[in-house]
Amino acid sequence: MPLIDLLPLASGGTGITPFFGMLAMVLVLAVFVSLALVKLRQSLLVGYFLCGILIANSGVLVLVGIGPEDPTIANLGELGVILLMFTLGLEFSLEEFRHLWRQAIFGGGLQVALTTIVAVVISRWTGLPWPETIVLSVAVSLSSTAVAMKSFQELGQPSNPGARFSLGVALFQDLAVILFILLLPAIYGRDSGSTVGQIAWAMGKGVLFLGAAILLGRYGNTPLLHAVARTRSRELFTLTIIGTCAAVALAGEALQLSLALGAFAAGLVLSESIYSHRIMADILPFKDLFLTIFFVSVGLMIDLNALAAHWVFVLLGTALIIAVKGGIIFGVTKILKVPLRPAILATASLASTGEFSLVLLKKADTFRDFDPAIEQLLLACTAVTMGLVPTLMRGAAPFGRLLESKGMKSPVRPSPDTAPTAAVRKINDHAIICGYGPVGQSLNEAMRRCDIPTLVMELNSDTVRELKSAGQPVLFADAAHPEALDLAGIERARFVAFTFPAVPITLAALPLIREKNPGILVFARAKFQTEVEQLRAHDVQVIHDERESSIAMIENAMGAYQRADLSHEDVLTIVDRK
Repeated sequence: MPLIDLLPLASGGTGITPFFGMLAMVLVLAVFVSLALVKLRQSLLVGYFLCGILIANSGVLVLVGIGPEDPTIANLGELGVILLMFTLGLEFSLEEFRHLWRQAIFGGGLQVALTTIVAVVISRWTGLPWPETIVLSVAVSLSSTAVAMKSFQELGQPSNPGARFSLGVALFQDLAVILFILLLPAIYGRDSGSTVGQIAWAMGKGVLFLGAAILLGRYGNTPLLHAVARTRSRELFTLTIIGTCAAVALAGEALQLSLALGAFAAGLVLSESIYSHRIMADILPFKDLFLTIFFVSVGLMIDLNALAAHWVFVLLGTALIIAVKGGIIFGVTKILKVPLRPAILATASLASTGEFSLVLLKKADTFRDFDPAIEQLLLACTAVTMGLVPTLMRGAAPFGRLLESKGMKSPVRPSPDTAPTAAVRKINDHAIICGYGPVGQSLNEAMRRCDIPTLVMELNSDTVRELKSAGQPVLFADAAHPEALDLAGIERARFVAFTFPAVPITLAALPLIREKNPGILVFARAKFQTEVEQLRAHDVQVIHDERESSIAMIENAMGAYQRADLSHEDVLTIVDRK
């Protein structure tokens, strides 16, 4: 039976909607492609590109009733952009920006400006119209934050000076792409009035909207989150987060600022609350899904036939992007006196184009379609350059050693900007105290009197606010979430104490804790002997409530009768016999 004849059976005949059919196909294929790329030590984000390319060019979309120009593909891409921009707003940190202002403003500003200027010269030389020239040039200046930061983590160098420089540049690029999205209507002449007036109106409207979003998060949304947090309902908390995102994104669209900017503003609204760590712990597990949807939607737009006809230009474009951006970034690191090896690592991490290059291209397409050949070229170059980033970063260290052996060195310049940026990130060799009831309070006070750094994880919103105002490092987070443990610096901690006798929660958190820090000490409370045995089987130091209560009860009873017949050892023998 021809493939086209299966269409009624695959979609209309079974009642499967095209969008759900495509989404299911995307997710299943992503699993198998990702498994292959993990073995090859390649970026999974590039694998998502490949999934989209395979699906778009194999003809399988016909099975779910989707043709080449079906709007379902564009809808999937729009959803991916919204989700990606929301996580960007949620993770954007004004405090981080304050600590990295030098790398961000000088490093990021120089890198974006110089790369854009070079790209403008090349684009105008090819005869590209001015609006497309500007969009394409800014898109090329942006790098992949997702691939770079994930690669630093995989290399075990998240605190490397090169990583701090890359993060500062990434923060500037994030701000630049948001501001540039605001300017797109003026660039394409969609607003009435002079160009200067259009730009001023777009900037003013966007800045007011983002400012209103920050104020809403600080003074309007926080009381709502307080009320929701007091219910102790995780489902209601998550629903509130998603509802806020949808409402603010819709407001952005209503003001003709786009759903993407509205989603970013929604992330800012939530990031301003004391619950930001809890929100990140709840939302970040879905970030990979968001990235999957976005990158696959981009892959769906790639035409292999067009690339096969212009593969030479893809190779030249890829080489040009890496060479030009790499040279500019390395030059900027030298201006800012970044040491040689971190400078090479930062150069490798930022030499590609990135996900927000594609976001910008997709937003520009809503105003005027790009030349299909140029669009395909940028899509392909982005996929290839992003795929090369992990390999380039792995080769940065040996290349740096080679240059140093040839006599090329640079002085190490200590900078306060390389220090961790938040109170939570500053502590090291600390104790993580889960729960701040009477036991947790006593333990925290005792350790602080001994100048031992502590971090509290608590789900009582009132307690979190009190501790935060007192300067105590605290997270409104669940210890059974891997993202919450990462935020607590579990890999740097000396021990974890579960000060409440909820053994199922302790057992759920243990595998996550051991995975991040195999040698860490874990203390926990348990009520019953069976629970004690469960915890001890996982190498946990257990405080047995019944046993300790029995010892205290016997010794106090003997004291009441002023009897000294039983020593402490005798009491232990009696209790442990049970």
